[in-house]
Amino acid sequence: MTMTEKYKVLGQYIKDLSSETPDVETYLFVRDNISKYQLDIDIGSIPLKNKMIEINTKFKFQDKENSQKKSYFEINYATIIQLIEEVKDKKELERIILCDVQNQVYPELEKSFLSLLHNSGYKNVKFEKKVDFEKLYNLKFN
Repeated sequence: MTMTEKYKVLGQYIKDLSSETPDVETYLFVRDNISKYQLDIDIGSIPLKNKMIEINTKFKFQDKENSQKKSYFEINYATIIQLIEEVKDKKELERIILCDVQNQVYPELEKSFLSLLHNSGYKNVKFEKKVDFEKLYNLKFN
């Protein structure tokens, strides 16, 4: 049985979207320094009724250095899945939430987030490599 047979995605949407650049000086500074910005990922889940789960994937793109001038970008992307069969094993459920669903929604999520950055005036931003959720999962649990 493949992973996609264990659950189905009922919907996905942008729950929250934020772009903050306080002033022109900040914009000009950030535009020249945005390559130093780092992507943080936070994934949370909320069990719903009828074997449904809301999964919130948050991307934060921010300056980790002590720059005086900073912009801040965040997206909270919600995915609602329904388990097709009973998943008894907690590890298996974590894997579905943290890996399988993420890999499935990532292209749409990345497109939305890059669109936010581009529309915020930072046209040259791109993520060099796609997020490896498998690796993140293994780092966290193994």
